[in-house]
Amino acid sequence: MDMILRRWQRQLLICAVSLIFSLPGYAADVQSARSGLAQALEQAWRLHPQAAALAAREAEVRAAQDIAAGLTPEPGSVSFGSIGDRLNRNQGKQEYEIELATPLWLPGQRAAREAEASSRIDEASGRRSALRLELAGELRDAWWALAAARNAKALAVRRLDTARALEADVRRRYTVGELSRIDANLAQSEVHAAGAELIESEATLLQAEQALRTLTGAVAPEEMAEEAPTTLRTSGGTSAASETHPLLMAAAAAARSARARVTVADESRRAAPELALRVVRERDDDSVSYGNTVGIRLKIPFSSGAQVRRETSAAQAEADQADAEMLRTQTRVRLEAERAQRALAAAEHQLFMAQERLSLSAENLHLNEKAFSLGESDLATLLRIRAAAFDAESFLGRQRVARAAAISRLNQAMGVLP
Repeated sequence: MDMILRRWQRQLLICAVSLIFSLPGYAADVQSARSGLAQALEQAWRLHPQAAALAAREAEVRAAQDIAAGLTPEPGSVSFGSIGDRLNRNQGKQEYEIELATPLWLPGQRAAREAEASSRIDEASGRRSALRLELAGELRDAWWALAAARNAKALAVRRLDTARALEADVRRRYTVGELSRIDANLAQSEVHAAGAELIESEATLLQAEQALRTLTGAVAPEEMAEEAPTTLRTSGGTSAASETHPLLMAAAAAARSARARVTVADESRRAAPELALRVVRERDDDSVSYGNTVGIRLKIPFSSGAQVRRETSAAQAEADQADAEMLRTQTRVRLEAERAQRALAAAEHQLFMAQERLSLSAENLHLNEKAFSLGESDLATLLRIRAAAFDAESFLGRQRVARAAAISRLNQAMGVLP
């Protein structure tokens, strides 16, 4: 009996120490966490569907910039023509015409187009950063869900091992008549309950592993350490990370791009004028040699008030929406950062209370196990106190993972990538 009691005490001590200093599945090495999450983010980024199309979209934007920097708004054109009298008189009258035409920039239109193209490049870069941050948020959620699932399985395994050891001791004491059949049934029921919990934890773990593997395409590493928290600093009511937050940068770039399109619409109140060089080679009949004439043609389209209002109003509507979205994003980012900071403080406080609770539960379990071995306490009380100890141990494990997840959510709210 003393040997079994010492074995229980040794197992409990190992469980407590392992939870206090290193949870199963991750360690307190910040550099390892940074490299692990950063590597997982790179893997997830390579598999992201929208990321695959970003390069092509950025190439489209740069092509628009090249067009805006050109000498003409559109490529020029060449036309050929021929006129003769073969179908009626057939006296040799012949005329050949060639015309080279090119559209022209309207006053101020080229500068407006260049500004719009530049703003679209910034917008594309902002979208890339915002998309990467969004992917990092999904990865962090899946990362710590897996860490929690691993911790839950480890606790379930230890509970089952302890339940089996207790059931073996109770069965031995029941055989020699020291305990009743009810005690033997209770011990066996505890084994079944622990086994069912292990099966459930394995299913949850499998689901968490598949969720992370769907994002990264790779198996999660064994070490899943926590990140270093980002300090929330404010200056004049504005977060210090506001200027570099990917969501805010993307919203600001989108607003600038929308306002640039308004300028383009203001400067494009009519279709592009067209300048053409016309060369004609002709003769009146067979007895006359060919003569050449050269001319210039300028085409100036009229402006349509309704069309101008339509284009300008549509661009202005997009600009107003982009400005409103930028203000909304600023408010949301600030509130999310404040909420994440408070959640981290709460998680740290709960972790401290969980450590105190585990210490008290471990002491109660030690005393009750000793009383049970001496026959001063019944099995039902031992099972109840041992269940409370496992609950305290499980709660501590969950709070450690919750604190690490809260740190990641703070970094996410501050726009910090792994």
